[in-house]
Amino acid sequence: MNIRLSLFLLIVAFAFSACQEGPVTLKPAHHPKKKPVAIIVVAPVIPDSVCIAAVGDIMLGTSYPNKNTLPPDSAKSSFINVADELHNADVVFGNLEGTLLDAGAPAHYKMHLLSKAYLFRMPQCYGNVLKDAGFNVLSVANNHIGDFGDKGRMSTMNVLDSLGINYGGQLSHPSAIFKLKGITYGFCAFAPNAQTLPIRDLKNAADIIRNLKQQCDIVIVSFHGGGEGIAFQHVPMAEESFSREKRGNVRAFAHNAIDAGADIILGNGPHVCRAMEIYKNRLIAYSLGNFCTYKSVSVGGVCGISPLLKVYLNKKGEFLSGRIISNKQTHDKGLETDSLNRAIITIRKLTETDFPQSGLSISDDGSIIPVKN
Repeated sequence: MNIRLSLFLLIVAFAFSACQEGPVTLKPAHHPKKKPVAIIVVAPVIPDSVCIAAVGDIMLGTSYPNKNTLPPDSAKSSFINVADELHNADVVFGNLEGTLLDAGAPAHYKMHLLSKAYLFRMPQCYGNVLKDAGFNVLSVANNHIGDFGDKGRMSTMNVLDSLGINYGGQLSHPSAIFKLKGITYGFCAFAPNAQTLPIRDLKNAADIIRNLKQQCDIVIVSFHGGGEGIAFQHVPMAEESFSREKRGNVRAFAHNAIDAGADIILGNGPHVCRAMEIYKNRLIAYSLGNFCTYKSVSVGGVCGISPLLKVYLNKKGEFLSGRIISNKQTHDKGLETDSLNRAIITIRKLTETDFPQSGLSISDDGSIIPVKN
């Protein structure tokens, strides 16, 4: 009995002494509510990346030879179906296939086309349509910028300057440097046509691109090259010709451009989609086809496939991921979403055929990711 009492007193004394070191705060037990919890799926965010939205040929209607080839709404609804995608990007690029000019005669060397609506003279006010759609970079290196001679060229550049839209590709205005959200971009464009930066002069192209890279974080290069039409969907490993004109070796041009410092290559000219590939961690889109071309450009069959390409690059210009958004064109309805996803299907098939080691995987929903060969 004395032993038990002694043990009891010892325990009490120990407890009392322990309490003298400070009060012990007891946290109330957590009883989770038994209500269902909603699971929120957040879209993946790519930190420190830039987004480039890119499309092919843009020709919003021509006032030549008459106003029958102009849209009835002054082109204001041209991009309405893709407005959100265009505005949700840092850089929005397209190839301006024609001039911004209110009046003027065709260039003398294009007089043989007078009987056809193949001379592209968009009213100057259409520049506002491009600006409102979000375009902030345009190529003026193509075979239609000279449709109305120097007057058309100068008018186009003056309109773009007045709207703050960057452009390049003319010998008189080869490139542009601009800054967005702390990133400095350089842009230049090449073509096989008069008064444009020559696509076939690889050394000159490399010099221009190298100079831009020394001043810029990311260099965007456009080219207008290759044959035209359904017979020219594939990218050959050779010089291309069309209508007795040499149109450049686009593979050689693109690789040479990246070797010189280009970070993304955006091709146009064939009026059809072509394959894509990764070269030195940089994306090459060999042709984005037609995008928004009212009446005077054929949009039948594969020529009516109109992809919108969204590309994510890191701040070094390396390709991270991308997405193809399928659209289509008809002359009566203009640019529409394509529920059949033909742009995705076509570009994926061409990529698998022309570049078996492309370094890209294109999924059914248009997502593009880099893969190791």
